[in-house]
Amino acid sequence: MEYFVYGRDKAGGFEIKVALNEEHWAFMDGYGDRLIARGPTLTEDGQRTTGSLHIVELPDDDAANEFAYDEPYFRAGAFETVEIQRFHNHAPGRTMWDFGAAVEGYHRYLVLTKDASRQLSSEHLIMYGDRLDGDRHLGRAALLEAPNPEAAAHLIQADDAEVHPWEFGGRR
Repeated sequence: MEYFVYGRDKAGGFEIKVALNEEHWAFMDGYGDRLIARGPTLTEDGQRTTGSLHIVELPDDDAANEFAYDEPYFRAGAFETVEIQRFHNHAPGRTMWDFGAAVEGYHRYLVLTKDASRQLSSEHLIMYGDRLDGDRHLGRAALLEAPNPEAAAHLIQADDAEVHPWEFGGRR
């Protein structure tokens, strides 16, 4: 099963995360073959994180909770909230690493909605799927590239889109 795990930084969370980057990356190394996408959401200027996103293949809800709550950023109190939801990937078998280089003039975004599922197709979709609580549909999540946040919301065809600047994560 795939899970969408998104920790939203609390005030002061960025500093906690900077201090624990190596521990976080070492923890994620243990899930390397199960990670589908990962990376921080960012402030508009890209200088600070606002959250930490992971889409990961895990056997069940208990393993998803362990992944989210044993993670060093969470244990140190970097997050205001953590969302753990099942993820129905509309491109099964694809990971963010399968996506090509960024298009010049485009930025990457995490886009969240609370609307109904729909099929989308675009060369700018990195990852796209439905967020679920059991069988209940909660909304959609997309990782994509676009020239600006408005274009990102338009690509996912949502008026209520929550758009976050995002970048590929991992060791630097």
